[in-house]
Amino acid sequence: MRVLVAATNPIVRAGLESIVRTNPDMLAIGSSADPATLAAAIATHNPDAILIELIPEGESAIEKLDALAGVGGLPIATLTDTEDRDRLSELLRSGVKAILPRSASAEEILQAVEAAATGLVVLHPEAIDSLLTLLPTSERGMEAPLQALTSREIEVLGMLAEGLGNKAIAKRLGISEHTVKFHVSSIFSKLNTSSRTEAVTVGARQGLIML
Repeated sequence: MRVLVAATNPIVRAGLESIVRTNPDMLAIGSSADPATLAAAIATHNPDAILIELIPEGESAIEKLDALAGVGGLPIATLTDTEDRDRLSELLRSGVKAILPRSASAEEILQAVEAAATGLVVLHPEAIDSLLTLLPTSERGMEAPLQALTSREIEVLGMLAEGLGNKAIAKRLGISEHTVKFHVSSIFSKLNTSSRTEAVTVGARQGLIML
């Protein structure tokens, strides 16, 4: 697996490359986190996954995500400040598959890259805690959903966590898109959520799915 490692600080970049190289099944490709350099590295090396450190530096971080857009759905794992809930939500909307704090261990980083490469969504517990603050106060800290999800709804929720759309879920389960929409709506209602990101976050918090 070719992993494009991007970070503004060359020392951080070298450290992340060293971590990636400890996995014999991964090949580390270094790059600056500068948007133009990133785009060029992607075009040149055609990586299978991207590991990027995003530091809190305003709009430039968004530009970096824009530079990654339209690259064929490459799995992206990020190291960033997990207490910035707005940034986390933005990352998920941008298609990022894995979000870890910059203090993540080498093992956590490697596992996140591997999981992201298979299409799974990976959220560090710190990131989940931050995202939960986006929910209304009455919905935080619930020990259990108001209504239990059916086994099929849990199955659909797991696919939402993988980032699959309704059409892909319908094809995998052999059901119609209309039925998928019904299940998604029911999941939202039972978990008291209004978006896929919220549903996945609450579902993971409740132990209904594994991220």
